[in-house]
Amino acid sequence: MLDDLAAMKGRFGRDAARRTVDLLERARRKRFRDPAELIRLHETVLYLRAYPQSARVVRLADAILFAFADRLRGVDRDAFEDPEISGIAGTGISTSFSYDVARRLASRYPVAIDWENYEHADRLGSVLGKLIPLAQEYAAVEPHVDWRYWFDRARGNLKWLLERVDRSTYDLLEIPLRWEIGDSTASRSRTRIARREMFYHDGPFLKRSDISLEREFAAPKIPFKRIARPRKILDVILDTSAVRYRELWGFTYPDAAHVYHAGFGRGVDFYFFGVPREWRLPLRAYHGAMFFKNGVPIGYFEGLSLFERMEAGFNLYYTFREGETAWLYAKILKIFREHLGVTCYSIDPYQLGHENEEAIDSGAFWFYRKLGFRTTSPELRPLIAREESRLAANREYRTPAATLRKLATAPMIWGGGEEWDRFDLRDLPLFPQVASGKDAPEERTYLRRMQKNRRVPRQTQQPRP
Repeated sequence: MLDDLAAMKGRFGRDAARRTVDLLERARRKRFRDPAELIRLHETVLYLRAYPQSARVVRLADAILFAFADRLRGVDRDAFEDPEISGIAGTGISTSFSYDVARRLASRYPVAIDWENYEHADRLGSVLGKLIPLAQEYAAVEPHVDWRYWFDRARGNLKWLLERVDRSTYDLLEIPLRWEIGDSTASRSRTRIARREMFYHDGPFLKRSDISLEREFAAPKIPFKRIARPRKILDVILDTSAVRYRELWGFTYPDAAHVYHAGFGRGVDFYFFGVPREWRLPLRAYHGAMFFKNGVPIGYFEGLSLFERMEAGFNLYYTFREGETAWLYAKILKIFREHLGVTCYSIDPYQLGHENEEAIDSGAFWFYRKLGFRTTSPELRPLIAREESRLAANREYRTPAATLRKLATAPMIWGGGEEWDRFDLRDLPLFPQVASGKDAPEERTYLRRMQKNRRVPRQTQQPRP
């Protein structure tokens, strides 16, 4: 049955919708006990919830996902803590979070110190000795102090500790935390944002071959608006990342005064923001974003910009990699082009597959190449030309993994002319004027100022000696 259900991803029309509903009804009634089957069921149903063919598919998918914690009672949960699938309702995670993320999570969820996995509990001793005088009495004369005993005796918990230590001290303690996600809305099974209307897929997906960045950029501007009360969506974004063991600079330190929303169409909501003055990078402007499909978070984006050049980090959660990826990516580049004035986009080698087997398996290099990105390495251009000839001559041909790894050793870039291929951030500290404008209310103001200063980027685009 799971094979049949998975086969409905990307199937359209009334017959496909009816078949999907029938399979979801059967899945809702069936009891699974094998962790691998439960994981597959969850990911397939979550995909169908984001890319549904009908309203009944949405209702049944939510019915299954919202009851998923019940399905896991009595099931070995170890397999569910793998970073690739963590965050399912009824499970938990153990990891270390930074001070600021730990505070935000502890204020809303039952996050606790994971004492069993705390390899450096002795580091906590000097802190607790100052917070609990009697504990210091014992620490001065006893060789082995049970710091957990004193912590519990003080009726301490993570929130208590976070209120009594500063950021630097906490981060040095390297405290592992245990978060029992349970049936909370932070779980991947239940995370949703409200939408007035769903987008139902009754026809084929938009394919990569349907997308042209030039055509997209020439289309009418995407409207967006500032969010008046952004705390709820910022919490959703932080939680969505945290249950996957991830912290992003912008999600940890968002500029709550400048959070924007854009509707891309086809059920996609896009939220983006910079960082406030005290957390800005010295040179580049940072912008983070998360995108939702029919209310379900499906990925995130990080942009590091200077002048008209953006280092673009696009991350689609693996569950949703059979959707309209190229269309979505084009929309994201377009809105930052319009909002920030960036016209040149750079892709880091890691995103292409350098020391990243997941990107090799997905053929990430060709995803970007077919959208018009070029390599910055002259040495790789003949190899790319040969591979493109082979692909054109034989539709069954696939570039070997070893070749993809070689192609991923240099960044790729779109737009801006070849002078941007030589751009090197390490040259920028030579120009003190680059940092002017970092105190602006928003970093897009800073970027606009830099885009007007043509002397600096021209000098940093020269070949290095």
